[in-house]
Amino acid sequence: MTSATIKLFLPHGDAKSLRTAEISNWTGKAIAAPRTELDQLLDREELDKAGVYLLIGSDPRTNALLAYIGEAEVIRDRLKQHRSKEFWVSAIVFVSKDENLTKAHVRYLESRLLTEAAQINKFSLEQNQSGGSRLPESDREDMEVFLSRIRQLLPVLGSDILTPINQPPAKTQAGGTLFCRIKGAEARGHRTPNGFVVICGSSAVLEQRRSAESYPYVVAQRKQLRTDRTLVEKDGFLVFTRDAEFSSPSAAAATIHGGSANGLIVWRTADGTTLKQLDEKA
Repeated sequence: MTSATIKLFLPHGDAKSLRTAEISNWTGKAIAAPRTELDQLLDREELDKAGVYLLIGSDPRTNALLAYIGEAEVIRDRLKQHRSKEFWVSAIVFVSKDENLTKAHVRYLESRLLTEAAQINKFSLEQNQSGGSRLPESDREDMEVFLSRIRQLLPVLGSDILTPINQPPAKTQAGGTLFCRIKGAEARGHRTPNGFVVICGSSAVLEQRRSAESYPYVVAQRKQLRTDRTLVEKDGFLVFTRDAEFSSPSAAAATIHGGSANGLIVWRTADGTTLKQLDEKA
């Protein structure tokens, strides 16, 4: 990913309130706001333009992360129509400062955003895939650059919907891939900016320890992962069907062990060095 200088503006001086974001030498602009400030967002002149937008929240039935990705020739008019959607708590809008985005451009961006969000699979999406639009080759390249800037700005504006769970670290981590082994199960993983990721194909013990009852979060975590099919039973183990991110090495280890575990001790390099020892050497 290319380096970027980002300019954030906080009209109310609050980073959780309405804010705008721009990147040097980029023709786009982002505007984000909590739902509680929707009227102020709608008053912005930028919303007279064509663009794409994301509504971010959680499913009221399951509390799972949920998003809506859309496009419009006039963003303001479309956002007004979404007042009836209960789930969303924040909105992020992307427009062009030079007004060069056409209906075809924003339909292309919407389709690409939907495809990437579905592949990364951190959020459920409230709508089906967009049909997109056919663009000349030069326009497609321009929109791919625009999309790359959207990827950079989304985490800054509070959403990691396009950030892969197993994103390669900016700097190679000491020790490389870490392993957690117990009773024939073997998991692979590494630290991430948000905690710790267990890599697809890893395995965990099938049965929980009796002591797990003293740690309700372990039971709940394993149950949720089995419910959403991140963990499936196979050959006497639970196998990860996709990368899964946890809040800490210990949270990941507890899921693999079926009970409480000290992640700093049980996660080790291929030669047996513990995560704790790696931290002490750093």
